[in-house]
Amino acid sequence: MRKKRKWLSALLCLCMLTVFPVRAAENDKLEQMIQDYNEYMSLFSAIENTEDIEENGFYRIEDQSFPVVLESFLDGETEVCFVPVMYEKYNRLGVLITDSFGNVLYKTNQLETNNKWLGQMEQPTKGIAAVSFQDLNKDGLRDIILITDCENRDGQYAGKTYKVGDVLFQRNGSFYRDWRISDKINRFSMNKSVDFIASYVRDGNSTEILYTATTLEELLENGFQIIQEQCYYRSFEKQGFLQVVPGIIKMAEYNVFMIYLVNEQGDIVWSFQPMGDYDNLYALKGMTCRDMDGDGMKDIVVLGRYSYCNEDGELQVDTICSIYYQRTDGFEEDKEFRDYYQCTAEDTVSGLVDMIRDYWGWTVEND
Repeated sequence: MRKKRKWLSALLCLCMLTVFPVRAAENDKLEQMIQDYNEYMSLFSAIENTEDIEENGFYRIEDQSFPVVLESFLDGETEVCFVPVMYEKYNRLGVLITDSFGNVLYKTNQLETNNKWLGQMEQPTKGIAAVSFQDLNKDGLRDIILITDCENRDGQYAGKTYKVGDVLFQRNGSFYRDWRISDKINRFSMNKSVDFIASYVRDGNSTEILYTATTLEELLENGFQIIQEQCYYRSFEKQGFLQVVPGIIKMAEYNVFMIYLVNEQGDIVWSFQPMGDYDNLYALKGMTCRDMDGDGMKDIVVLGRYSYCNEDGELQVDTICSIYYQRTDGFEEDKEFRDYYQCTAEDTVSGLVDMIRDYWGWTVEND
């Protein structure tokens, strides 16, 4: 019994030696983060005039600074200045409202873009994509629509720019955010443009149903429009007999494109979003359900043209081939062929089928 107690005591000591350093390191990290945050907040609080911006470690984003009349500031008719600032050390964005002499009338750093990496001081914000002043809640006061460009430093989407949308509602010489609105704007990809956000916040349109619907009937009841010429039934070896249902929901001037697989009871069993982070479905060139990689199971190939605005506000259109390989437990999106071949406007679905099969060593003769 004594030997057993000694053994248990030694094991407990070992556990304590293992756990305590980890906890101590975590506590040190937390204390350092709190210290850094307090220092950052102190510097932000010290900005009382635009002359204070640089000396407190921030820089002014000049090309997104604008004069604007905000009804609850000053006399409601005199222009104030919208001045966005960035804290260089951690890429944290702040918004200042100043008078014509540079005096700060209002400021905030409570923005969605400052919370993308939870629990971290450093953030992925690279700049501002768009700013607009509109009355979104119909109270007679201009609100601020803010869209930022962000870029992750690591992970699956490292190096790819994405947008984060936010709305600041004007009220009595200040602004407030509704985090629920900001969350839905970004969770359901309604952050693509100012018009997109306004269509949701002001007009009540939404893409949420595209991600939450469980039946085809729900989609149709909420404005989903089926692209009939590409809608058909197919027998998927591991998934069963399913209807392939591509379609769009229109918001502002955008067509948001999704594809669903629906069973004979009308239930959605799988969904795909080929347009990714693009703004709009410009044209669906075609689809096919055939074995692409030679494993004996039907895959899905989608050829579409998608539009977006570049940094200069010019309309751009890209042609993209999306492939979804059928697996025993569902579908897996292709990454290899997309990196290997850059589609052009002249590509066709039939031509791509040959190229994809050739890439995987699965020729037409093997079909």
